[in-house]
Amino acid sequence: MAKISVIGLGNMGVPMAGNLVKQGHEVAGFDLVATNMGQAASRGVTGRKSAADAATDVDIVVTMLPAGKHVLEVYGAGMLKAAKPGTLFIDSSTIDVASARGAHKLAGDAKMLSLDAPVSGGVGGAEAATLTFMCGGSKDAFEKAKPILEAMGKKVVHCGDAGAGQAAKICNNMILGISMIGVSEAFVLAEKLGLSHQALFDVASTASGQCWSLTSYCPVPGPVPASPANNNYKPGFASALMLKDLKLAQEAAAAAGATTPMGAAAAQLYGLHNAWGEGGTDFSGIIHLIRGKSQ
Repeated sequence: MAKISVIGLGNMGVPMAGNLVKQGHEVAGFDLVATNMGQAASRGVTGRKSAADAATDVDIVVTMLPAGKHVLEVYGAGMLKAAKPGTLFIDSSTIDVASARGAHKLAGDAKMLSLDAPVSGGVGGAEAATLTFMCGGSKDAFEKAKPILEAMGKKVVHCGDAGAGQAAKICNNMILGISMIGVSEAFVLAEKLGLSHQALFDVASTASGQCWSLTSYCPVPGPVPASPANNNYKPGFASALMLKDLKLAQEAAAAAGATTPMGAAAAQLYGLHNAWGEGGTDFSGIIHLIRGKSQ
């Protein structure tokens, strides 16, 4: 079993750390928020005083932080100096590709292994250990990380070199944001045409309109009992996080010279949805904006 530290014990980090404990690993952790530290402790995670302290005398450090600047800050704030040579650093935050590559460089300069490994699956997937990890980095880093990631998820994919995991994540979530808007528009049109939600679902879920946003995360109550639409649109995956990912996709598209008109439109619509006060609701609540009615 490995000695592992988790830096960033929020809604995702706490259950991820808890699942590592369940698999028999010795897990320490650090977060700036005291209540998060308490929640982690209730799952068997040993609290540390700082990120640098958490990186001391462990085999693997996992970070789950809000943005690229935070990842670069903790990497450069003594954590890499405190770690023993050859420690594996896994960043599971969703950040911009440039920052991910910057974190790899910092780790490499310090003679550490590193992997960018953002996740898909949300809080539910973190709790159930069914996350998908999209990984970028060397094959050596990936092979060392794989059994640890498999303790927290059901699918672990090596996408390529440094930054490839983040690239896969933002491309995937751009698809997700666009498809949820399309599904929502279809249900609103069906309502106007007098077609029931169930009738549209029964047809589209087995026809060419089938997609994950429809069959697993249907934005109207009824057809998919487990979808947030049946729980007052509680996330799940918050609209604010979808907007963050769509903005990252647009930044990456601009940097790469890629044309993404649907991605740009999706970012604008989710920006309006957040400005409407629904940033804390599930991203499938975008149907309220399409209808022109808040909850």
